[in-house]
Amino acid sequence: MMRLRRALALLSVAWLAACAAPEPPPTISTSVPERSPDAKPALRNDTLKHLANRQLKPIDTRPLNAKAGCSFRDPDGYRGKLRLDVKESNVRRFEANVSVPKQGDCSFKLQDFQQTASAPIVLLVAKHSGCKVNLWEQGDQVTVAFRDCRAECSGSSVDYLWPILVDNRKGSCS
Repeated sequence: MMRLRRALALLSVAWLAACAAPEPPPTISTSVPERSPDAKPALRNDTLKHLANRQLKPIDTRPLNAKAGCSFRDPDGYRGKLRLDVKESNVRRFEANVSVPKQGDCSFKLQDFQQTASAPIVLLVAKHSGCKVNLWEQGDQVTVAFRDCRAECSGSSVDYLWPILVDNRKGSCS
């Protein structure tokens, strides 16, 4: 009987000792590993698999050259005009007018903007409203995209304002 009591006492002490000493928390490193400036971020396998068979090309880093004098209209009546002249990423002429049926019009003129960037995306920022116009080239196509341009638009047309796509070979737009 005495042995049984001793064994139970030792077992109880061992059990309490195991409960009394918690595991130390795992160490978490707060330092950021150094990365060389030319190292590319790691892509997940599913991202690479999704992109594997696509014909994606990076935005060109050469200076943007584009010239267009065009107008467009879609079957729903959305229409616009663009006059654009960019030489060596310097915007020399920019006028765009877009009319959205039953919503209003948007109007952009170069004299209301200041060029703040030139590569790889040309950026024009309106002097008074903060409207931003981005221009970039991918292949033979130049995109003219608008952001935060409520002051340049009437009614709710800004909510329907799409980028203008320019075929840089033909000078046509859509």
